[in-house]
This record gives sequence, structure tokens and C-alpha cells, in this order.
Amino acid sequence: MTEMLFRKDETGPGFKWRIIGRAGKSLVDLLFLGSRIKIRGRDAVASILESRQYIFAFWHARILLVSYLHQGWNAAILVSNSADGEIIAQILQRQGHTTVRGSTGKGGTRAMARLIREMRDHNKVGGIVPDGPQGPRYKVQPGVVFLAQKSGYPIIPVTYSAKWCKVFKSWDRFMLPYPASPCLLAYGKPIMVPADAKLIQLQQCANALESELMRITIEADGYFGHQTP
Repeated sequence: MTEMLFRKDETGPGFKWRIIGRAGKSLVDLLFLGSRIKIRGRDAVASILESRQYIFAFWHARILLVSYLHQGWNAAILVSNSADGEIIAQILQRQGHTTVRGSTGKGGTRAMARLIREMRDHNKVGGIVPDGPQGPRYKVQPGVVFLAQKSGYPIIPVTYSAKWCKVFKSWDRFMLPYPASPCLLAYGKPIMVPADAKLIQLQQCANALESELMRITIEADGYFGHQTP
């Protein structure tokens, strides 16, 4: 639907997109205003979080609370060049993050190189959606593992669920919490990717990340009595 309202060639830092970014950021803030948010698994990754040398990985459908709770962390986050990606980028920038445009597919190598430079040169946390920008849903693409290998940073899986929410029938089954809904944010076990990892090891790391993200997502949904869509 977004592609119909805003043509891809209209993306950019124009007035319209700044308005959309401000409105989107305000909407996200309102959604979680008054929410009781429980956090699970943070103690196990606290030392890594303090180091600021890590990569957040979260499903495309579960970005809202992750970005909301980490406002001002000045992360460098990979966002697609699509019109939907422009909306996300504008909101993330107003939450205090740097966005690197590109994907793990077309133009992915250049985007990854820019992301690594942002992380290393400016001491920024990395952020990537491993099943984006178009899926398949809940399937880790190789970009995040490549990023971890080249940067030397561990991957921290993170997800969330909400007690009261709307799950859209989009490819990612995007979750939109209702205002003031109780929520649960969950951190998973870090995934380390050796610098000298061969292809089979990289695939094993991708599988491990996928399994861990699914585990914490299913547990977070189960906490509120939901089945993961």
C-alpha cells in the first residue's frame, strides 16, 4: 500500500518525508505511553551492551518496541531503499539513530561496507533485520552473519511481543501493539562469528541466530498466550 501512496523515486530528505518521520515517531511514542514493559534476558548480555560493540538482530515484524526502548543509542541501522524503508529510516533518525540505506541483496556489499565504517569509526551499535526487506519471514539472510564476521562484533538477538496487538496479514506478519498494551522485550543468547569462518560455519551461525530469534519470539508471544504467526 505504501508503494502506491509514495513512489520509490520520491524518497529522500524532502519536507514530506520529514513530516512523515515526525508523525511516525510521535505515533510510536504514543503507542507505548503508559505501557508496562517487562524486560527478559538483559542481565546475560549486560556487559556486551555496555561495550557498545555488538549487532542487534530483530525480525522485520518486531521493530517497534526494539527501536522505541533503544532511542538515543545512536545505532547504525541498515534500512532498505524502498518507500517503506524511507518511512522507517525517517522514524529511526528521529529516535537518535543513523540509517544506512541498502539491503542484504541488491547493493548489499556497499551498504555493509558503509555500515561497518559507521560502527567502527563512530563507535556505533549495529542494527539489522535479518529477514528483511522482503522475507521470507523468520529466515535469516546471510548479511547479518557477514557483518558480524567482518566487524568482529557479536550478534545479540532481540524481539518483543504485546498482550493487545494487531497482527497484519503482510508477508512479515507485522505486529502493531495497541496503545498502552503490556509488552515483553526479550534478549537472546549472543552469536559469535569467527573471523576465519568458512562457508559451512557461516551457515551454522545463521542457523543458530535463526533458532535463537525464533526461540525468544515464541517465548515472548507465549508469555501473553499468543501463537507466533
